[in-house]
Amino acid sequence: MAPNTLLGLLAGGLGLVMGARAQWRPAELALVFARMPPVASGALTLGNVILHTGEHLDVACTTYAHRAGRAVEPCVSLADHERAHVYQYMALGPLFLPLYLLCGGVSVHNPFERAADRYARDGAGWWPFAWARDTIEGHER
Repeated sequence: MAPNTLLGLLAGGLGLVMGARAQWRPAELALVFARMPPVASGALTLGNVILHTGEHLDVACTTYAHRAGRAVEPCVSLADHERAHVYQYMALGPLFLPLYLLCGGVSVHNPFERAADRYARDGAGWWPFAWARDTIEGHER
């Protein structure tokens, strides 16, 4: 997790110079940099750092499936979606970014994004791979 968090801190530090602001969010287990200069709108999680172009992380957002027109789903909390990515980073450490990119990057097809949407919608299911979800998340079925 440390290399990814370091990348996030470096990006956040650059953002601070350009007007971003930082806030520790215990619920997300992350340092959130809000008002980041927009490379793209939304949020990006790097380890225990969330980079966000908006004013507040506590906003509703559409799921990846909804945006892709694959399903009509209610909006979810952006904070919860990004918290799922923090959990994924915590479980996978430096393997997260290569696995995320191998799984399709920012896409409705990426199991990391689908899991983050599921967690934001249902409060469970942040682990992206069903074959190990029950073991990793401590759930029994």
